[in-house]
Formats: sequence, C-alpha cells, structure tokens
Amino acid sequence: MTSALLIDFGSTFTKLRAVNLETSEITGAGQGPSTVATDICEGLNAALADLEARMGGLPDFKHRLACSSASGGLGMVTVGLVKELTAEAAKQAALGAGAKLTGAFSYGLTATDVAEVEALSPDIILLAGGTDGGNTDVILENAGKLAASQLACPIIIAGNRQVADEAAGMLVAAKKTVTITENVMPEFGTLNVEPARAAIRQVFIERIVHAKGIDKAADMFDAVLMPTPAAVLEGARLLSEGTANTPGLGPLVVVDVGGATTDVHSVASGEPTGEGVIFHGLPEPHLKRTVEGDLGMRINAKAIAEAAGLDKLAAAAGIDEGRARDILDAITGNVEHLPKDEDEKRFDEALASAALGLAVARHAGAVSIVQTVSGPVSMQTGKDLGAVLTLIGTGGVLAHGGNAAAVLASGLADPKEPQSLRPKAPELLLDGDYLLFACGLLADLEPEAALTLGLKHMHPVG
Repeated sequence: MTSALLIDFGSTFTKLRAVNLETSEITGAGQGPSTVATDICEGLNAALADLEARMGGLPDFKHRLACSSASGGLGMVTVGLVKELTAEAAKQAALGAGAKLTGAFSYGLTATDVAEVEALSPDIILLAGGTDGGNTDVILENAGKLAASQLACPIIIAGNRQVADEAAGMLVAAKKTVTITENVMPEFGTLNVEPARAAIRQVFIERIVHAKGIDKAADMFDAVLMPTPAAVLEGARLLSEGTANTPGLGPLVVVDVGGATTDVHSVASGEPTGEGVIFHGLPEPHLKRTVEGDLGMRINAKAIAEAAGLDKLAAAAGIDEGRARDILDAITGNVEHLPKDEDEKRFDEALASAALGLAVARHAGAVSIVQTVSGPVSMQTGKDLGAVLTLIGTGGVLAHGGNAAAVLASGLADPKEPQSLRPKAPELLLDGDYLLFACGLLADLEPEAALTLGLKHMHPVG
C-alpha cells in the first residue's frame, strides 16, 4: 500500500489524484460532478470510475484524504471590536483557515447587524474583541445579542480571555454550539491567529462536513481534513519551509485565479527590506491568504474589465474594443463560457493577467512617505514581498492557457509603481497538475512524499 488517494470536493467538480508515496509521482487523475445537492456519493463514484478507467484499475490506498469547497465553501462571519485591530485579526484567522468571509462586523452589533448575520446564514461565527485584560463590555454585549438571535451555527470565541467563559455561558444557555480558543490578539499589536485557525478547522471537520452532506460518502475515504483553500495554503507552507530532511523553496506566493474569486497565499515574513522603512499597523501573519471576490474570471469578468479598463484588455489581447466588448458580454451572459477561438483565448489571458495583477497588488504591502516632526519617513503597511523567491500560479486559466508566464508576470513589481511591494524577480512556477491541495492533505502524514511531489510537479515557465 504505497499509494494515496487525494480528493477535492469542489463546487462544480470532484477531483481525484492518485499518488505513489515512494516515488512521489502522480499515477492517475480523475474527476466527476460534485453532486452535493443530491447525493455526494454519485459524483464521487463517477470520479472514481473515471480514475479507474484511466489507471486500468485502482490500487489499495494507504491514505484516502479529502478537502472540500463544495456548497460554496466554508462561509464565515467575524465579529470583533476595533476594525483595524481585533476585527482584522479575526479576519486573518478566518481566511487562513480556508473560510470564505461573508461578513465582518466591528464594535457593538446593532439589531440591523444581527439581522444581516442571520440573513447571511454563515457556517461558523468567529467572535473576538478586546485584548486579554482589556475591553470586556463589547464582547459580552455581542455574545448576548448572538445568544438572542435565531442563528444555529457554531460560534468560536477568540477574544478577551478574562470574559471568554462568561460569554460562552450566555451562548450555551441559549443552546448555541460554542468553542473557546485563545485570543486572536492577546496584547495590543500582537497577532495570535493559529489557535483560532485550528479551532475553525476542527469545527469544519466535526460539524460542517456533516451539515454539507459530505459524510454520506464517509466509508469511501478516511477523513475530510480541511477546506480546500486551507489545503492549498498548507501545501504552499510545506513547499516554502521544507522538512527537517529536505529544504523548501523559501519565501513564496501562490495565486489561484478562479471563476468566482482570485485567491493569493503568501508564506513570508513580509518585514521591511528597504533602507530606513518603518513598519506601521497590525503585524502581518507569516501564512497569509486573501480572497478577492470581485476578481473572479467568470462571475466578476465585468468588474475586472472596469478595474483594468476594457481598452487596455483589448490592446493586450490584440483585438479592437468592440470585439472585446462582445466577448465580455458572452462571458457575462454565461459564466460557464469557454474560449472558442484565438481572440477569446487571448482575451481570457488578458482578463487573467488583470485579475492576477490586481489581486497580488492588494495582497502585498505598500510604502508611503509620511511627514513627521523629524521630517519625511518611509512607512510600510502590509507585507513586503519584494524578496520572495518563487511565484506559483494555479487555476484552470493558467493550467490550460498558452501563456502562463505572461499572466504570472503581471503579479511582479512594476517600476512605474514603486510604492507597491510586489515580488521583484521570483522564479515563476505553474501548478499545472493541480497538486497543491494534494500536497497540503499529505503534509502531516507523509511530509517527505508531499514535499517531493510538490517540488517535482511545480513546472517552471517563461
């Protein structure tokens, strides 16, 4: 039993990868529809049949591990105190755990806020607020309002430890499911997001997998370990840091250009590298994920065109603006639209380049000149990614397009925008076999095999 079966229950397709753990080679790939709305077993059986046909039979798998973004992924609402502090820390914890942030609230919840949260119907709520020993009023007030609400989802408390038990008691008395974990900001300006991420992942495994019906196929795999974005981030971490025996690639960025969102993951300290630059604001997590919900290649194609300029997209694709508008209208009218000719392929690449460039710019930090009593000072907010060694692209448009190098290059630093701290000269790699999720799933159980798998199959481009 030297093989592993890695499963991604996606929103549209259930994707399988069979991997030889001794050689770290892909021995098979298959997929089927994600039939979560009816019976998830149907789609998984179809994917397994596809895999079996391609492999000429299925081996006995040592591991059968899964991740999931089915049914829209892990929808999450965060509630914190100050928007720039505990609320932002809660947001970082949620995104790093692979959640799709559907709402973020600061200060005391109003009746309108509570009604909005109820309407959002999140899978999990992360309740934060106050440093340890700091403000106690707001988190208790918000716990009371959530207790009185109609919400039935699990609530994770990651706020002021001085009143965490009291807040939990109010929620438990209202028959809410509650988990207490460490404060996401125990001291002013100190991030502590890993315990909250672990708690989110545990609630996902114990409750959300059942709520989304994925456990109906439980006898066909060993475990659903995490949301798919968390698996990708874990794969990125392993590739960056390596293992005790094998070095990794060092600081890196992964960009996933998708139909609904463009996600950016970075594994880097992000500390200032410029001479005399001073960091300002909340510390950046070493493992950081951002989700750009307005930069999806299909759902938000028009928004990308508006942000980048349709004339510039047309010029990049080598077509006139009228033709570009027709292609954009075709995409907007049918989000499952695929390129049919060379014009549409080039426009798709231009659209992907714009989405990737905007997403990386938002993820990266920036430097600005601030006037102080001592004179002008260079102030950095966010991560400095200039020294990142590797930029990895994943997603269908990169894997199946003809010019991945040009699309990835749109995420690099631009001399015309010196304030943006994007990667300067990284090696460009392509996850053309869609393996980062598989590396993340195997990272704990088979770290050497998972790392070798990733190092072998991230293909250089350009």
